[in-house]
Amino acid sequence: MLQTAEAQPDVRVIQHEQPFRVLVANAKGGCGKTTLATNLASLYASQHLNTALIDYDPQSSATEWLQARDHLLPAIHGVVACKAAPGQVTRSFDVRVPSDTQRIIIDTPAGLTGNALSDRIRQCDAVIIPVLPSAIDIRAATTFIRDIMLSHSFRQTSRSIAVVANRTRKNTLVYNKLALFLRSLKIPFITSLRDTQGYVRTSELGQGMIDDPGRDPKDEAHWEPLLEWLDDVHASIEFKRKLGR
Repeated sequence: MLQTAEAQPDVRVIQHEQPFRVLVANAKGGCGKTTLATNLASLYASQHLNTALIDYDPQSSATEWLQARDHLLPAIHGVVACKAAPGQVTRSFDVRVPSDTQRIIIDTPAGLTGNALSDRIRQCDAVIIPVLPSAIDIRAATTFIRDIMLSHSFRQTSRSIAVVANRTRKNTLVYNKLALFLRSLKIPFITSLRDTQGYVRTSELGQGMIDDPGRDPKDEAHWEPLLEWLDDVHASIEFKRKLGR
């Protein structure tokens, strides 16, 4: 189910209980943000968690993925949060998800910087940054991580940040360079997702890897560390809420 938001100053979630919100972001295009966001949404939905996928990307790839999704698969509520006319900058929108939503995945466009980046950080509990194994992507990731940490929202209230290596082929020189770089950061390097046509095939069908009966068990295993890290972040946030912090 897709919902087009009306233009408003910011994102607001109407709910009884606060859902756990995951931002998938990288200012560099082509690093697999939508693949990561849609697969994470489908994994949460497969766990019987009420899941929403918010699409801020004018290319609307996540929205098109939802439109292709079979109604027999676990439901994911979609929100079209960006409808910029040609020549206009992307604006923030007031978007509403069902009150019983438990997980929100936020897909973002390339070129996310400045106030737009700060707005998206304000709306999330955790940030996942996909990075490709190339020198250009490594330099771009370094700049983007710096921009996150210098943003107004992050300086007000820090969020948990983690990096995922995407489209990797292990035991290659470029992968080893990427792994060395990611481990040098002061943020977690969670997992590596391999370069496989399985993600392309399932994406065309509105599926995540978890929805594919013929999925490779190795790919499923690669997602487990990310889900465990997110669960730990969520548990920490809930614990602090109970303490009234």
